[in-house]
Amino acid sequence: MNKVFRANRTRAKIHGTAERPRLSVNFSNQHIIAQVIDDDKKMTLAYATTVGAKMTGTKTEKAAKVGAEIAKKAKAAKISKVVFDRGSKLYAGRMSALADAARKEGLEF
Repeated sequence: MNKVFRANRTRAKIHGTAERPRLSVNFSNQHIIAQVIDDDKKMTLAYATTVGAKMTGTKTEKAAKVGAEIAKKAKAAKISKVVFDRGSKLYAGRMSALADAARKEGLEF
């Protein structure tokens, strides 16, 4: 229940627009999902995940690969600036690895 409150508190301050969409990150037990979302239009602009991909390594390494992939897809969609939505997760470990990899590929947040 605390995760829901923390996620809602984080998302209350974050809103993705056409100029600066929201980069939403979700970690499940096995997979990592990242989406670039325009909340005004309620559309997903770019999407990267480990589901169906043959990625090897630790979950932190997979998070870094997904971060680089979402940045490339966002650049292809002509998006350079985003608002980072970490949801209920703390900004450490896998979350920071994904964010750092996205920054290295040129995504600003």
